Amino acid sequence: MTDAVGSLDTPDAQDEVTESKRKQRRGGKRGKKGPLKRLALFYRQIVAELRKVVWPSRNQLTSYTTVVIFFVAIMIGLVTVIDYGLNHAAKYVFG
Repeated sequence: MTDAVGSLDTPDAQDEVTESKRKQRRGGKRGKKGPLKRLALFYRQIVAELRKVVWPSRNQLTSYTTVVIFFVAIMIGLVTVIDYGLNHAAKYVFG
């Protein structure tokens, strides 16, 4: 007999193979290492990732900093104006 199209049935042999693979993967490399070795590995990975970073040049850093300071100053002014307006509106409404 043939299976229907889209059938979810799998042969029993494949089920046994996947179950044996799952049992083999338990523990793995992480399970065998102690906490100090895992910590050392973590720091080595951090250093490796930081070496991949493309750091901005001095000119780029200056321009980015200028843009951020300018944007923050505009936002401070906007919030101040809104706060001042809401303060006067509350005083007008509540006396």
